[in-house]
Amino acid sequence: MKFSLRARLTAEFLGTAFLVAAVVGSGIMGDRLAGGNVAIALLANTIATGAALVALILTFGPISGAHMNPAVTLADAIERGITWPDAAAYITVQCAGGITGTILAHLMFGLRWYSISTHARHGWSQVLSEFVATFGLLAVIWGCSRSRSSVVAFAVASYITAAYWFTASTSFANPAVTIARCLSDTFAGIRPADVPLFVGAQIVGALTATLLFRWFVPTLPKTAERVLVPHSTS
Repeated sequence: MKFSLRARLTAEFLGTAFLVAAVVGSGIMGDRLAGGNVAIALLANTIATGAALVALILTFGPISGAHMNPAVTLADAIERGITWPDAAAYITVQCAGGITGTILAHLMFGLRWYSISTHARHGWSQVLSEFVATFGLLAVIWGCSRSRSSVVAFAVASYITAAYWFTASTSFANPAVTIARCLSDTFAGIRPADVPLFVGAQIVGALTATLLFRWFVPTLPKTAERVLVPHSTS
């Protein structure tokens, strides 16, 4: 079934909004209920994010591809799975959706609709973590979408769930999510000053994984429309 650009953009907006609402909202809930135990709060944040990813990819994947991530959209455009004008529109609505998700999470928990984060996430270990997290995410996407697209939702969610714990940055791996989280001075927040290096590392990681899989599978551009799951862009 073919979907219009308007439908695909709406799916990307809603998907990213719900994803960020899950990340920020579960961070707030986990922090409130954990009694000061950061590990428990992070575990709650991790489980909610992974579960939300599975549901959102399965829901919106057949419509828009369920990118919900500018780094994924950029990689898809490079591999000619989406046109550059459509990619620019995707990225715009993803960022808008992410910010909307932060606002919704705040309102659901009775907080001010936005608050600039003071949560420092700086240093090269954090930047390297974001490169590794996003490289791994795109590797999972390209590897699974080429041969077993039906498992992409579960593979992506599993990877992000694990990356929360094996990266020092807790695996943002998404420029739209990173930007949205700087507007939340809560457990999931990030200082605006730390956003540029995070986003830069995420984009470099995504491009590196894309180039690697272009070498692994030279025919990849012919099937790039399978990111994240099979969908029509025309």
